[in-house]
Amino acid sequence: MEYHSILEKQIRKFLTSDYQENEELKNLLDTISKSYHAFDRDKKIADHAFEISEKEYQSVNADLQAQIDIRKSSIIKLKDAIRALDPTEANNFNGKDEDLINIINFLEIQIIKTKQLEVDLILAKETAEKASRAKSEFLSIMSHEIRTPLNAIIGTNNLLHYQDPLPSQKELLNVMKISSENLLSLINDVLDYGKLEEGKIILAERDMNLKSFVKNLRAAHRLRSEERGNNLRLMYDDDIPDFVIGDDIRLGQVLNNLISNAIKFTKKGVITIEVLLNSITDDHVYIDFAIIDTGIGISADKQGMIFDRFTQANTNITREYGGSGLGLTIIKLLLQLQNSDIYLSSEEGKGSKFYFTLGFKKSTTSLQDENIKILNSESPNLGNIHILLVEDVEFNVMVAEKMLQNWKATVDVANNGLIAVEKAKENKYDIILMDLQMPVMDGYTATRKIREFNESTPIIALTASITMDIQGRAMEFGMNDCITKPFNPNDLLAVILKYSKPA
Repeated sequence: MEYHSILEKQIRKFLTSDYQENEELKNLLDTISKSYHAFDRDKKIADHAFEISEKEYQSVNADLQAQIDIRKSSIIKLKDAIRALDPTEANNFNGKDEDLINIINFLEIQIIKTKQLEVDLILAKETAEKASRAKSEFLSIMSHEIRTPLNAIIGTNNLLHYQDPLPSQKELLNVMKISSENLLSLINDVLDYGKLEEGKIILAERDMNLKSFVKNLRAAHRLRSEERGNNLRLMYDDDIPDFVIGDDIRLGQVLNNLISNAIKFTKKGVITIEVLLNSITDDHVYIDFAIIDTGIGISADKQGMIFDRFTQANTNITREYGGSGLGLTIIKLLLQLQNSDIYLSSEEGKGSKFYFTLGFKKSTTSLQDENIKILNSESPNLGNIHILLVEDVEFNVMVAEKMLQNWKATVDVANNGLIAVEKAKENKYDIILMDLQMPVMDGYTATRKIREFNESTPIIALTASITMDIQGRAMEFGMNDCITKPFNPNDLLAVILKYSKPA
């Protein structure tokens, strides 16, 4: 038998060759050899296990070190974030392991604070929304309360002009007319600014004869311009199409403001309304507008601030010339709403030029419009038109009734919505002029009830309120159009002509 190598060496060294004859000795040597082989086997297994354990230990140790590094990096980043949130709190942390617990405690506190802040913000938002609604309601109420008597003043003034007053009386009537229009302009500025701030202005799209439109603007301002010794000129590009589609009311608001300012700040000078074609595309017409004056001008250091609300170029402007300081702000906001902007070129003592470019959709309307001729007639004839006027304020009834009768219309009056419903059942009307805020039954409810048995008669809303949802709500209840009081006689006439056929 072959013994373990170590045992073989010991046998050769200490035993003689006759040991193989001794069976007991051979058995002993076999046992010892097997023990040596078992020891070697166990040693190899142990070495192999140790080698594997060492590798696993090194891997685990490396992973642990990486986790420690990530932990340290995370703590550093958390401290940086905490320092950004609260610089004083980060100084309370040290480099020890318990920092992580302190950081977690700090973050828990911040989460609680954030949740509380979120609750506070929601509450603040709700409060702001309530305040905004209260402001809108206040503006609506004040608009109605101010415009109702103003409607009577302006309407009475228009009626007196129809009665061929004496020259001395005309002068007094003109003073009252200008004063009432200035007051109306101020009210409109304040209310429009509120609506623009809230983003509640919706632009209309109507066909407009731009040339006639700007000519009428010039005619409307010519008298006041001549009173200040100014020459009011119009330069109009005949290459501009006869009709374009846009919001004539907002364009008029912009141009009226600019022309009024030019007249106000110019004396014995020249004011030019310039309307030039910029470009034409497949769908749009782009037109350059400019109002140029030779008035007092604006110094370079003041030109930026005049577009801020309630701001004039200097403190003497309001005292000497009047004005709310809202006009240019509203112009800027209105133009921005139409993807445009207002620009200024001016030199103190040498006049100013306000200019902008506006895009309009192309129109297919022809130049011939029969209603325009009738509207411009000095004595419109509504002789075969039967009108129901629904209005509860006595002065407004008197003004509107006389105005309609001057145009030879037949007028029935209802003092509230309930009477209007009964009259609409008993008579056939060509048009119904419906006030919205009335006792007993308001205009909305009356319109809804009338529409239950009459879907064809045009119903026009008359309102002294100008909150943004008035027109939309009026349409929802079945009305066809809306006129804001105090109304211009031509505006009222235009609406009547639009929805009926005069003789």
